[in-house]
Amino acid sequence: MQTLLDRSDRMAMYNGFELRVPFCDYRLAQYVWNIPWEWKALKGREKGLLRYICKDFLPSEIVDRKKSPYPKTHNPTYLAKVKGMLSKIMEDKNAPINNLLNREYILQILETDGKAFTRPWFGQLMVGPQLMAYLIQVNQWLEKYDPKIEI
Repeated sequence: MQTLLDRSDRMAMYNGFELRVPFCDYRLAQYVWNIPWEWKALKGREKGLLRYICKDFLPSEIVDRKKSPYPKTHNPTYLAKVKGMLSKIMEDKNAPINNLLNREYILQILETDGKAFTRPWFGQLMVGPQLMAYLIQVNQWLEKYDPKIEI
């Protein structure tokens, strides 16, 4: 949860939005935890009680729409995208990440579609694609801020 909140906050701030996550208040979570499941899944729908409560405040196209989960990164398109982006970075011998991290290991991670990296962090279910995305971000940060790093 902490990672999701941090990501939401950073994405919102980057785009100049003020974001509130109202369902993260511990008192609300404690209260809802004790509501019987039949009420929570009112009319056999996920978030049924929430939909019922909001029906007078939100348009029906919002209240009745299909649930849209937080994007998952185990989609093959996501893997292809981050792999392609990281591959381009690794082809550039002047990319800052090449001077900082183990290039051969990163290439091994790319060759195996991320399977060479097996240690998840922050509760991630998939490890390789997240690592590739993280390495892309690190390289972008290094390019943008050009820190002087002494090793």
